[in-house]
Amino acid sequence: MQEKLSARTAILLGLAPLLWAGNAVVGRVVHDMVPPLTLNFLRWLLAFIILLPLAHGVLRRGSGLWPHWRRYALLGLLGIGLYNALQYQALQTSMPINVTLVGSSMPVWMLAVGALFFGARVTSQQLLGAAFSMAGVLTVLSRGQWSELLALRLVPGDLYMLLATIAWAFYSWLLVKTSEPTRLRGDWAAFLMAQLVFGLGWSGLLAGSEWASGRTAIDWGWPLAAALVFIAVGPAVVAYRCWGIGVQRAGPAVAGFFSNLTPLFAALLSAAFLGQAPHAYHAAAFALIVGGILVSSRR
Repeated sequence: MQEKLSARTAILLGLAPLLWAGNAVVGRVVHDMVPPLTLNFLRWLLAFIILLPLAHGVLRRGSGLWPHWRRYALLGLLGIGLYNALQYQALQTSMPINVTLVGSSMPVWMLAVGALFFGARVTSQQLLGAAFSMAGVLTVLSRGQWSELLALRLVPGDLYMLLATIAWAFYSWLLVKTSEPTRLRGDWAAFLMAQLVFGLGWSGLLAGSEWASGRTAIDWGWPLAAALVFIAVGPAVVAYRCWGIGVQRAGPAVAGFFSNLTPLFAALLSAAFLGQAPHAYHAAAFALIVGGILVSSRR
């Protein structure tokens, strides 16, 4: 049963896009240091090691994982194997602003996937909220000058991000629309580990195909090591924990609007690390995006 959007749930759903904004920036920074599918595998391998002391019981024969392995194999494929691999692949040829633009279609895909495949009803409030939220994203991308949008050019990498967005929409709906063992529901580490067991296998297969194609060059060093630690701890373990709880509490349709905070957070991170002061359009975009969240989440 989904509850009314509370302040605590909003914080959880807001923290995930903040970390994912950092993930996009870091993914672009290291795109010359490591192949994208290998980066995804190394990220989740580290996350597996981090979670192992907390959720090693999931691997036992009598745990709640194995009777429902098909469910977790699908969640692992969509949320861990495909989404992140496609995003890193997109960052090979697309600039973060283009990737953010494509990813900003998340609320639309959330509503469409829910209506077409899960029998969810799309309300006029959700459509109005989507309009507000998309307007906020476009305000960030255009830097407050709508003529800037005409200069944007999509490249093949943007198709990868579109596929990643659709995969994430299915993943989010599956979190709440399929049965879940109660033994894993109450343990966030066990629930994520159950997905990671299969997700690590999927990402390993994708990385293996990348190596088979000859893309094996890795520039090992402290910059890459620091990047791997960050994306394994923050955007992987912490963000997935926050997103999973938030989706179960507020529902995928409402949660989808929070994903549009990612480009705003990306702009703020650029301001913090590149020394660029925030502008008035950042405040306007924030008001529009939050307005979309509030409108869509009203009962």
